[in-house]
Amino acid sequence: MSDKTNAARILDRMKIKYELVEYMVDPENLAADHVAAELGEPIEQVFKTLVLRGDRNGIFVCVVAGNREVDLKKAAKVSGNKKAEMIAMKELLPLTGYIRGGCTSIGMKKQYPTFISEEALSFPFIYVSAGKRGLQLKLAPADLIKAAGASAADIATDI
Repeated sequence: MSDKTNAARILDRMKIKYELVEYMVDPENLAADHVAAELGEPIEQVFKTLVLRGDRNGIFVCVVAGNREVDLKKAAKVSGNKKAEMIAMKELLPLTGYIRGGCTSIGMKKQYPTFISEEALSFPFIYVSAGKRGLQLKLAPADLIKAAGASAADIATDI
């Protein structure tokens, strides 16, 4: 595949094993459950990358399973903040270099503190965006943690 994303090139440089998996994009439905259905994979293994702003330390990133959401209190605590909130959608591209539905924790414009929901570690592999819509990375959770400079943390709650 010649259209490797920046995230895939970073993984190549780090000699991290991954697969690029294409799926059909529905611009009206960028949700993780649609991606999971397209991939034919359980929603628990398809992770979404969310960007938040803390009241003390600024921007940070959370990666959680598609069937869960970020617990703002837990996320604030692990990131050293008192409070945290999702950033406004219009801020996503300028802050990260990625668009909604194509945001990944690997290769953002800046290295933000990144937290991956600890349940990711219970799977041999997970899916995350490869940095553009219609393309997912399939990789081991420990490799995502390494590539994103992330920590595993208790940051998710059931939807």
